[in-house]
Amino acid sequence: MAQARLSIDLDALCANWQALAAQSGAAETAAVVKADAYGLGVDRVAPALAKHGARHFFVALAEEGAELRRILGEGPGIYVFGGHMAGDADLIRDAQLVPMLNSLDQMLRHAEALPGHAFGIQLDSGMNRLGMEPAEWAALREVALPLGPKLIMSHLACADEADHPMNAQQLRAFAEMTAGIDVPRSLAATGGILMGPDYYFEMTRPGIGLYGGLPFVDARPVVTLDIPVIQVRDVAPGETVGYGNTWTAARPSRIATISGGYADGIHRIMAPHASVRAGETPCAVVGRISMDLIGVDVTDAPEEPDTVELLGLHQSVDTLADWAGTIGYEILTALGRRYDRQYIGG
Repeated sequence: MAQARLSIDLDALCANWQALAAQSGAAETAAVVKADAYGLGVDRVAPALAKHGARHFFVALAEEGAELRRILGEGPGIYVFGGHMAGDADLIRDAQLVPMLNSLDQMLRHAEALPGHAFGIQLDSGMNRLGMEPAEWAALREVALPLGPKLIMSHLACADEADHPMNAQQLRAFAEMTAGIDVPRSLAATGGILMGPDYYFEMTRPGIGLYGGLPFVDARPVVTLDIPVIQVRDVAPGETVGYGNTWTAARPSRIATISGGYADGIHRIMAPHASVRAGETPCAVVGRISMDLIGVDVTDAPEEPDTVELLGLHQSVDTLADWAGTIGYEILTALGRRYDRQYIGG
């Protein structure tokens, strides 16, 4: 079988949610499941989280929210980071979504299209991405609050770096913008939770930490990727491997060709730094990562492997991210559709 196996441990994922919920104190703990649950399959991830106690979920788009409502049924709160975009009214109404309104235009659109329908408000505390800036919020606050927003939130720009001064700056800004408001508030995603109670407010909303990524260093690994070996060959000193002759054997070598590539989300750029595991033995990637195939040096493996591990106990999504010069989020969301996906527990 040439198809690589992507194993997703739902029990580990739910344990990560429970650990972050426990750290969140009295705050309600939601779950961020946008982008198909960070590429791991929202149809499996969200029901498992709901079974383990999650009652509030965040997505990026109304279309994602409508699909999540179909999966979860009535009951759980589903919040849309992107707010109320033109054309979203039917989806928001029919799926009972809570758009996080980001501007005066969105507030007017929502009030006109869906009077009385639930909504939240997103504030810009300094990230300059989404949300109402302080002056805009000051002008709208006395109009918006009587309409009964379900949640007021903002987003931290530098929460992966706990000591970054931007965190305290945004905390102050958010506290000032929401002072005296009797509405649930949310500022902390995974990084914010790890920075402590000052950031919790009434709701936290972990994302990457659920899926085993940094900055949650105590997260249980969620994803394992085992890739079959198609062929093993002897390569003599001076011979090259792969496109462009970018790797030349310096010793008699055993080179395995494995069944994966950049079409599967294994980024081409990571090749010079990447390795796989044959049991406990690290085996360097040699040559370029191509669309469907990768060469790895299994010379030092005690026996010829049938499969090698790219992701798992030895190498996390953040290990791969370092090799590719990116972040664990991108590694997860890039995982392709060709894998044989196996779900554990949940």
